Amino acid sequence: MPRDTHEITKDDIISLENYESIRKEKRQESILRKKFRRIAIGPYATIQFESWESMWLQIQEMLRIEKGGDEQLVDELAAYNPMVPNGSEFTGTLMFEIDEEERRTAFLKTLGGVDQHIHILIGDEKVTAEPEQDIDRTRADGKASAVQFVHFPLTAEQVKKWKSMEGQVMVQIDHPNYGHAAIISDECRRDMTRDLD
Repeated sequence: MPRDTHEITKDDIISLENYESIRKEKRQESILRKKFRRIAIGPYATIQFESWESMWLQIQEMLRIEKGGDEQLVDELAAYNPMVPNGSEFTGTLMFEIDEEERRTAFLKTLGGVDQHIHILIGDEKVTAEPEQDIDRTRADGKASAVQFVHFPLTAEQVKKWKSMEGQVMVQIDHPNYGHAAIISDECRRDMTRDLD
C-alpha cells in the first residue's frame, strides 16, 4: 500500500467483499501495532499514534458498517486523511477516559485548552501539538472534548534526532489540572519512524 504518498485515495480502498476476506488479518495486525503505539499518560489519558494503516483500516471499517458506497467514501476520505502523518509529523488521537459519566464531565470541565498542553519531548526539545482544525475542542463553558486529534510537526533536525534512536523520547501533558508524562518505548519509536520521510 502506498503509505509514502501520505494520503489515502479511492484507489487504495478495496471492495467490501475483498475487505471481508482479509479483515480478520488486518484487524489482528492493527491490534498488535496498537499495543505499542497506544500510550497511557497518567490515570485518565491515552494517546494512540496514528498511521496510514490505522486510518485506512478506519475508513474500511466505516464503509463496512454503513455501506454508503462511493458517496460515503468521499466523506470518509475527507474525515480521515488529515490524520495520516505527512512525512514530517506525528498524529495522534488523545482520549480522556473515566467510566462514570458525572465524574468524567466534571473532570473535562477543568481541562479547557488542554489541546495547547500536549507535547512530545525529543531529548531536551519540546514539540507542542497542533490540534486538528475540524472543530473547536473546548466549548465556551471551558469543557474540553474527551477526544482530541493532534499533530506534532517536526523540524528536519528533530526528525534526525528521532531516527537516531539516541536519548529518551516522551509524550507529555502539562495542563495546570492534568500534568503527566510517559516514556515512548524504543519499539514504538521505531514503528513511528516509518511515518517519517
